[in-house]
Amino acid sequence: MAMTKRRVVVTGVGALAAPGIGMDDLWKGLTDQPGPAPRLIVDFDPEPWIPKRESRRLDRFTQFALVAADEAFAQSGDLEIDPNRVAVSMATGIGGLESLEALVHESDLDEPRVSPFQIPMMMANAAAAAISIKYGFGGQVSTPVVACAAGSQSIVDGLRQIQWGYADVAVVGGTEAAARHAAREGFKAARALSPTGYARPFDIDRDGFVMGEGAAVLVLEAIEVAEARGATPIAEILGGASTADAHHITAPHPEGAGAERAMRLALEDSGLVPGDIAYINAHGTGTELNDKTEGAVIQRIFGDDQPAVSSIKGSTGHGLGASGSIEAAVVVEAMRRAELPANIGLTNQDPEIPLFDIVREVRPWTPGPTLSNSFGFGGHNTVVAIAPPS
Repeated sequence: MAMTKRRVVVTGVGALAAPGIGMDDLWKGLTDQPGPAPRLIVDFDPEPWIPKRESRRLDRFTQFALVAADEAFAQSGDLEIDPNRVAVSMATGIGGLESLEALVHESDLDEPRVSPFQIPMMMANAAAAAISIKYGFGGQVSTPVVACAAGSQSIVDGLRQIQWGYADVAVVGGTEAAARHAAREGFKAARALSPTGYARPFDIDRDGFVMGEGAAVLVLEAIEVAEARGATPIAEILGGASTADAHHITAPHPEGAGAERAMRLALEDSGLVPGDIAYINAHGTGTELNDKTEGAVIQRIFGDDQPAVSSIKGSTGHGLGASGSIEAAVVVEAMRRAELPANIGLTNQDPEIPLFDIVREVRPWTPGPTLSNSFGFGGHNTVVAIAPPS
């Protein structure tokens, strides 16, 4: 007999990225024309959230995760449940690159003074562990590392933990602070970065992505658990799906076969049909291949009856492993505000991209089921279906 899936709601979100720290400032900053690359959180000071003695032992990407978690828990309120029934899935693409660079530099000196915290600071799982340790969560703690699909994968992983009954609450999200010189040079060598320093998703003059940084955390709960403690759901995770292109380490499948399967499977998992979708948060990196492929996939699935589409990466930059979770948090905020975020950087749409309704300015919206797309190096595709609370 098939198991009845538990409904999973969102009761708290927190995020920070270049446009702003906290959901309110982040949303307001999405409309600002960005400065040149990389898109960094300028003058970030963790001390209002993390004691200085502790923050010195945490890489920047872990600091970001704790700041986002603080905001998410402030909204969700006291969980009041067995902490061993709380799972954590905190994604990253690269992890503690700043700490790795410091370790390499120090170890090359004649008299190195390597901190005993250097390895824990650079570990990819450090952010997930930090949240578990700070809040005492004893359920499964994991770190999806599937490139730019990681932030969305964390949401799907948390959803499954609750649906399958292994957890009642899942703290999910992604964090990244890898927009450093070494990484930028590596992406530049791969001809993925914009030489002009501006991301232009779906524009005919797009020339690559811009590195960003930041984090987002979403608190997911089984709906009966949230209701029992009097929490207010702010969104619902209807379902999701993950696939692989099995094609190339950096280039997407030329027809977008894996991306299309992920979107169709996410619809099926959520009990939706294409006509139910009110908005698509596009992966939309501003690269030649991604934007063209994603546009073609959307056109094949939705035909002439496409929902509104936008990518926020023209504003936030590409947060790599954090991007999917930051964008999911923005989707939840869009539902709360009944507004759609704009596709910053789009001036002249590429005529070869068959998208009919790209959101060019923030506009009123009747919230409805939304697909949030994340496609990563290695051919990883993850799509999450999010709906307003019902």
